[in-house]
Amino acid sequence: MTDLRELGAALSTWAGEGPVGVVRVLERHGFGTVESGQLLAGTAAGAVAGALYRGALDAAAVPLAAAAAAAPATRAAHVAEPDALAAGLACAGGATLLGHPLPPAVATALGEALQRGVPAALVATLDGTSALVLTGPELAESAGGLGPELDGVAVEAARSLLRRGATVTERVPAGDTELLLDLWVPVPTVLVVGSGAIGAALDGQAALLGWQVRHEPDVDAATAAVEAFGDADVLVLLDHAPAFDATLVEGLRRGRGFIGALGSRRTQAARWERLRAAGVTEDELARLHGPVGLDLGARTPAETAVSIVAQVIAARAGRSGQALVAAEGQIGA
Repeated sequence: MTDLRELGAALSTWAGEGPVGVVRVLERHGFGTVESGQLLAGTAAGAVAGALYRGALDAAAVPLAAAAAAAPATRAAHVAEPDALAAGLACAGGATLLGHPLPPAVATALGEALQRGVPAALVATLDGTSALVLTGPELAESAGGLGPELDGVAVEAARSLLRRGATVTERVPAGDTELLLDLWVPVPTVLVVGSGAIGAALDGQAALLGWQVRHEPDVDAATAAVEAFGDADVLVLLDHAPAFDATLVEGLRRGRGFIGALGSRRTQAARWERLRAAGVTEDELARLHGPVGLDLGARTPAETAVSIVAQVIAARAGRSGQALVAAEGQIGA
């Protein structure tokens, strides 16, 4: 997510100067397995951010990004075997690149979503003449547009892909045409503060889910990490020391990410009183998940880790964490 946040910051900054050019992979062959959601952005003055295929396509993509700020265009790019291997790709390949402009409001919406670490989708017609950005946990916010009929197709496709929970690039059929859709679903980074068996068990659970884990035993380092939180990030405070109240205060006041703290009800009550004394409001305190985890009857560190990540998943999806048999509506939606 760090690279996407840097890209988002660039988009937000450049949008104040006018349209921004973006370059995306329209079609490809070769290269081996590559990650979805590849995006390069640039300005007419030549500034660039992001990357396509580890920079292997820069010779074609960078000038296209500059030109795309003014008008859409496509360009073919080919990478020989030595250059592909040097970039860390599996093999040689070729791609058709689509460069197209993002109006300031659209670039700003995409940039802010990438910076915050919330789901975002960029959908464009294959000729690059129009673009739509959808953002938010349910992709409910929009900027730009493709036209009334195509907007509906784009929204439905993006939300359907969002339910898979993974970043993806797809060509979406839309009547007698197609749309190019990139969806970015941020991967949580779990900041574990404290040590012990539960911390080790959280490592295993996060690895199983494809989440990243960071351990910080120091108050200053933990607080600095929370200062950089996006909405997808997670704090699990295992250490009961009052010194770590500073980390909680920072997380609760910033209003981003999942903030959870382990401890007995007595520990939690004492912690809440200290936080109130530090000026944390009741609305801010309502964001604190403490004791962290769902009521699964967990007895072992591994089971406790399951209960914690289960609560994170439920919170990210806006669900209560109740049993499926008691839930209303579509399962898994």
